[in-house]
Amino acid sequence: MSRSTPGVTALPSPPVRRRRWTRTQLAGLAMVSPAVVYIIVFSLFPVLYGLRISFTQYNPLRRSGPQWIGLDNYTALLHSSEFGKALGVTGLFVLMVLPATIVIATALALLVNRPFRGVGVVRAALYIPNIVSLTAVSMIWLWMYSQNGLFNEVLTGLGLPAQDLLHNENTALAAAAAMRVWKALGSNMVLILAGLQSIPEERYEAATVDGATAWQRFRYVTLPGLRPTLVFVVAMDIIYLAQSFAEIYVLTQGGPLGSTTTVNYLIYTTAFQYNQFGSASAMAFVLFAFVAGFALLSTRGITGRRG
Repeated sequence: MSRSTPGVTALPSPPVRRRRWTRTQLAGLAMVSPAVVYIIVFSLFPVLYGLRISFTQYNPLRRSGPQWIGLDNYTALLHSSEFGKALGVTGLFVLMVLPATIVIATALALLVNRPFRGVGVVRAALYIPNIVSLTAVSMIWLWMYSQNGLFNEVLTGLGLPAQDLLHNENTALAAAAAMRVWKALGSNMVLILAGLQSIPEERYEAATVDGATAWQRFRYVTLPGLRPTLVFVVAMDIIYLAQSFAEIYVLTQGGPLGSTTTVNYLIYTTAFQYNQFGSASAMAFVLFAFVAGFALLSTRGITGRRG
């Protein structure tokens, strides 16, 4: 305990000043507030409402409204062979597209990273598929895969029999994956090209002085320098690919025999064809966990981190 000195009057403590907003801070708050309101209304609230719906049995055609059933939707998914197959198809689709896209995009980025006449035109041409709508691209590839489409014209021109790739359960998913690889090359190439140009030239000069071959420079200089970019590209590709819907809807409608029914397409049919919004919401959150885990494992594999 503190002791007061006799004959000495204690000084009053200074008043607590309340923080006042400056004009600059108020102006910044006014500029940010529309974006904050937009995120809350159109992103955060729908997610929270969807999470609530996932614990209910909800058919919008009935007047009873959502009925709380707890974890029944999630436990039902654990025993659903249809959902398990869709989850497997989604994972297989990601594995078909992701490695091919990364390898080809890296090769293209290395190609256009060198100065030559018309390099700007080549870069723009490679990026054009990323600008076109995914639905429009899917329609073009639907024609290319058709009986009288480009692929069968090439096959018959080579003396080979025509193939019905989209109606064969052994080839339909691979056909959709091939289209998705072509669509994703442009954006991945641009990102990897930016990563290549951020690597200091001094590292290559030092490796050349040390007698490193072209492969050794790529392995010990280029790949380590590209690691942050590759982590970002892989994570974003997994997020986009695991949510594939437009190409599946246009090319195969989930068939044949469910061989191309991804989780996102199953969510669509469950919600808008069978009106089971509670079960569809539960699928969406399980897909979120699946995508997050897949992306985490892939990025840790690239960075080499453990734990």
